[in-house]
Amino acid sequence: MPQRAAASPNLRMRRVYDEPSPDDGRRVLVDRLWPRGLAKEQAKVDDWPKDLTPSSELRRWYHEAPDERHAEFVTRYEAELAAPAAQQALHGLRAAVRQGPVTLLTAVKEIPHSHVEVLARHLR
Repeated sequence: MPQRAAASPNLRMRRVYDEPSPDDGRRVLVDRLWPRGLAKEQAKVDDWPKDLTPSSELRRWYHEAPDERHAEFVTRYEAELAAPAAQQALHGLRAAVRQGPVTLLTAVKEIPHSHVEVLARHLR
């Protein structure tokens, strides 16, 4: 599956299961849980800032009914991103995006309907 551009030449989103690319730059896993069945050596993840991932409670709540809960999920996730630890992690990741390519990695299949799209908006 080809990588998705995130409306910034230095910010990309793609599935962690896809083959790493030399164009990925810094590879950042943005899921709370490590991807099932994927060895750490195979994933080639450079960073895993769990402060930027949805809380376990929010993630579980959303996965019960994603179609009905997406708008509320976005609101709740943005509230979590406003926390001091998340703001500090966002600041560091924004600096990395300014310096060169950053690829946000996730195990989710529907990136446009996930937390990754919300996070990318906060990084732009």
